[in-house]
Amino acid sequence: MVNEYGLIHAFLLNGLGSASQIEVADIHNWTKEQGVLWLHFDYTHPEAEEWLMESSGLDKIIAQALLEDETRPRATMINDGMLIALRGINHNPGAEPDDMVALRMWVDPHRIVTSRRRKLGAASIIAADLLKGHGPKNSGDFLVSMINHIVHGMSDTINDFEERTADYEDAVLSGATGGLRYDLANLRRQTITIRRYLAPERDAFSRLLIEKVSWLDADHSIQIREINDALLRHIENLDAARDRAAVTQEELNSRLSEQLNARMYVLSVVTTVFLPLGFLTGLLGINIGGIPGADNTHAFWIFIVMLAVIVIGQIILFRWKKWF
Repeated sequence: MVNEYGLIHAFLLNGLGSASQIEVADIHNWTKEQGVLWLHFDYTHPEAEEWLMESSGLDKIIAQALLEDETRPRATMINDGMLIALRGINHNPGAEPDDMVALRMWVDPHRIVTSRRRKLGAASIIAADLLKGHGPKNSGDFLVSMINHIVHGMSDTINDFEERTADYEDAVLSGATGGLRYDLANLRRQTITIRRYLAPERDAFSRLLIEKVSWLDADHSIQIREINDALLRHIENLDAARDRAAVTQEELNSRLSEQLNARMYVLSVVTTVFLPLGFLTGLLGINIGGIPGADNTHAFWIFIVMLAVIVIGQIILFRWKKWF
């Protein structure tokens, strides 16, 4: 439901794992006794900024953070709430995985406000879970569920990077190198871009474990720690894929260099063999008097035999010196 304020979802959590969708008009009448309120915005909507800044009841700094176009993953504690920015893999059709989707969140004990520009699957999954009756029960559950879906959504992409790296390694070993240099460069670019966001995201998760807020209990901390461990494994796998791609690219360049050197070597040998022949044919081809054998009917064949002897002599010399 995208309305005049760019509101995508408006849910009132009942504390039992389900939620009811509410209209924009009901938001202004909401009180914390009714349950945890979750508002999910498309901040690019023309009136979303006005509503968040003027009508949401959020501090101006928090509202402005929810509207930032470029964000770096972070987690900041403000009173008993958390201002969080995260990045997830872009699974939208036709999108590159390294063009990561940003999600901004304000979470406190009674209210959750999230904003995004492009669709993020994690938010859609939570909305579907709430409608089915097995979604988050409170703010802490919501935060854990959101970061879990974001990190879990990276698995297929990271695994794909590893599989592509293995395929490229096999291609180099088998000699099927057509277009491989571009593919390797593209893989390294994607892993580096994703790695750039996952490192600060790891720090943001660590921050969640350090900060003490009333709505995150011991069970939530354990779950966040497990999710952080999964994120660390993703980072390690990305580093491994990037390093393997770099080694594969070096091996590819080495093989291409060897092939070029071999071809240049063959051309050098051929040039060396025919260099004296070209000199002799050029010398005897000048159009002046006194050319030896000009009046001898067998001179041509004698000259051919002489050239053949020179070639054979050169080949014997090269073999003796082990030049080829």
